[in-house]
Amino acid sequence: MLKTRIATAVVLLAVLLPILYFGNFFAFSIVTILFFGVALWESLRLFKNPAPMIAAVVWSALFAYIILSGAAVSFSLLFMLCAAFWLLRLIPALKLGLPAFNGPSNSFLSGIYSASIFGCFVAIAVLFRHSPVFLLSVMAIVWVADIGAYFSGKAFGKNKLAPSISPGKSWEGAIGGWIAVLIISSLVAVMASLPDTFPAQMLAKGGWGGLLAVMTVLSAASVVGDLFESLLKRRAEMKDSSNLLPGHGGVLDRIDALIPVLPVAALLNYWW
Repeated sequence: MLKTRIATAVVLLAVLLPILYFGNFFAFSIVTILFFGVALWESLRLFKNPAPMIAAVVWSALFAYIILSGAAVSFSLLFMLCAAFWLLRLIPALKLGLPAFNGPSNSFLSGIYSASIFGCFVAIAVLFRHSPVFLLSVMAIVWVADIGAYFSGKAFGKNKLAPSISPGKSWEGAIGGWIAVLIISSLVAVMASLPDTFPAQMLAKGGWGGLLAVMTVLSAASVVGDLFESLLKRRAEMKDSSNLLPGHGGVLDRIDALIPVLPVAALLNYWW
């Protein structure tokens, strides 16, 4: 299993790193469109959509048009809507539960989550246009939170965070991930060699209080994104969103924590 995970990761890095290094937006867009389409298809399957492939193609066509045509779209409004979706409907679902599959509430929730994934991938394109390093610095917040939570949970985890959704997660792990994000982002923010990173920009524009507040919000959002997809998989009785990435599950399994984080980060970058 470990060898399979490593092999898949190596292949993905072999594709993505040259694109990021050379900053080719067209090549990046093609790869992003493909990943978006797969993530949408996986999400719609978790909601038992009767035609997930057709719906994913339609969403992907819209996404491709927006990021490749330079269409005049209010991205800040889109990112605000994504934040509102999470605050008003998706986060409460972690406490209230999910509706039955065969009903309008499930379709409505599926639409909201699809729009949130759409907003996440639009944010990826927007942040990449700022610079590939800037995009990676935002994504790294989620990766640091995840790694910090894993090791903290292993070492100190006793109190379950959401036992009915994801029994392996603990409050100690979540707090450890948050502390790791605060430490790493603070170090990155003061490094003179990394001025064009998200933490550095947040420090320059919001001071230390602003930086720590933003990192706290994004760290919490990453946990929420992970838990929500776990809730979907538990309802659908699926271990992974798909098996398209051997050893890793599906694309949605890899980006679930990014879905609420990236639109918020892109929105903050617009505002500041």
